[in-house]
Amino acid sequence: MAENGKNCDHRRVAMNKEQYNGNFTDPSSMNEKKRRDREERQNIVLWRQPLVTLQYFSLEILVILKEWTSKLWHRQNIVMCFLLLLAVLIATYYVEGAHQQYVQRIEKQLLLYAYWIGLGILSSVGLGTGLHTFLLYLGPHIASVTLAAYECNSVNFPEPPYPDQIICPDEEGIEGSISLWSIISKVRIEACMWGVGTAIGELPPYFMARAARLSGAEPDDEEYQEFEEMLENAETAQDFASRTKLAIQNLVQKVGFFGILACASIPNPLFDLAGITCGHFLVPFWTFFGATLIGKAIIKMHIQKIFVIITFSKHIVEQMVAFIGAVPGIGPSLQKPFQEYLEAQRQKLHHRSGVGTPQGENWLSWTFEKLVVVMVCYFVLSIINSMAQSYAKRLQQRFSSEEKTK
Repeated sequence: MAENGKNCDHRRVAMNKEQYNGNFTDPSSMNEKKRRDREERQNIVLWRQPLVTLQYFSLEILVILKEWTSKLWHRQNIVMCFLLLLAVLIATYYVEGAHQQYVQRIEKQLLLYAYWIGLGILSSVGLGTGLHTFLLYLGPHIASVTLAAYECNSVNFPEPPYPDQIICPDEEGIEGSISLWSIISKVRIEACMWGVGTAIGELPPYFMARAARLSGAEPDDEEYQEFEEMLENAETAQDFASRTKLAIQNLVQKVGFFGILACASIPNPLFDLAGITCGHFLVPFWTFFGATLIGKAIIKMHIQKIFVIITFSKHIVEQMVAFIGAVPGIGPSLQKPFQEYLEAQRQKLHHRSGVGTPQGENWLSWTFEKLVVVMVCYFVLSIINSMAQSYAKRLQQRFSSEEKTK
């Protein structure tokens, strides 16, 4: 696989001059034109050209809808089967009967799985520009379960309201009965589903590079172009970042399944490069996705869970709060909001309907909520900008093709 990849790369470098309608195009002028087009697209953002960005975003949505409508029209048999299955499911859902208890249970589980898988996809889709939902959703959820487990001496939280809200069960647990394994088991489904979502979100770089290799085209994608430049300049790379990327590329290319598994099993911001490498060297889909799924949904997920659980265990949290209070001068003022936040969480855990409402949250939780809102808004803006730039790329390609046919 490695030798074939090198031969193909040498042929690609040797064919940098492209013949079109009997004319040769200078590769340097082509690269310069691509660079100018890319810079022009990067300026199409909401805070620089709001009207153009919104217009291109709307037009890109229409183009995508048209493409999907055309694809579905040519697959009418699949669409009909899907509609029939949907009709059966709707009838099963609304018709009264003894089966409703099973329907409700399945619905609850499917919604839970879809929620965490969706958050996982958002975290990794888009070549690393996704919403980092572990820090915003899964990490805080694991931390909340950990704090509640030590406070309640139990993980048998009433369902409902769990997982929407955590309160202590009526039966008091035995002091010291909570173990690391019991908390890991409590959050296993959420964490594994989130890991499955992150594995699914790594597929776009793989499919993009694979399609480019099979078709011989060079997609105007920064990550892929950077990958090709890295292959061309492999022997002269000196800086640490380039050598790290080359190491990951060589590991995936030479070791195969276990190399992909190693890259997926640790927090690795360069894993997009592994996906592009696998697609470029035509690694079989199930080899790539299987290793990615095992690494992200099982190995890496357990590493992250254990780290969060240990970090938010009762004695560690108490030590951290005491350490904050020991900071000279500003320690007590910094320590107070953390103590208030922890006390408010304890009151919530022991809250029962009809007993009274717990006190409002302090500025620490308010700040975190606003941070989540800002991150979500930024992610939505990045989607709008990306789709607008995608439509601008369509216009540039259309204009370039019209120039060539003249």
